[in-house]
Amino acid sequence: MSEVVTKAVEKLSEKIESFDSTAKFVIKDEGAIMIDESGVRAGDDEAEVTLTASRETFEGIMNGDVNPATAFMMGKLKIDGNMGVAMQLGQKLS
Repeated sequence: MSEVVTKAVEKLSEKIESFDSTAKFVIKDEGAIMIDESGVRAGDDEAEVTLTASRETFEGIMNGDVNPATAFMMGKLKIDGNMGVAMQLGQKLS
């Protein structure tokens, strides 16, 4: 597991204690993070929605410099799966 994923798990854990659905963040060339009812952890399991972004885009979303909707519209954030779950996750992150 990369240092980027380890730090991302810590940062996401501060924002999300648990999540009723399953979501996966894939940080290109770094690894994947699972978010579900158990909380946040490194992992690459099946999920209802998968969000894929570069390290720079992911870090921008985490620190509030990048709006997730704008990143999606610009093609910097790819969403595969249930858009409703992605929207729920977005609300948890804001």
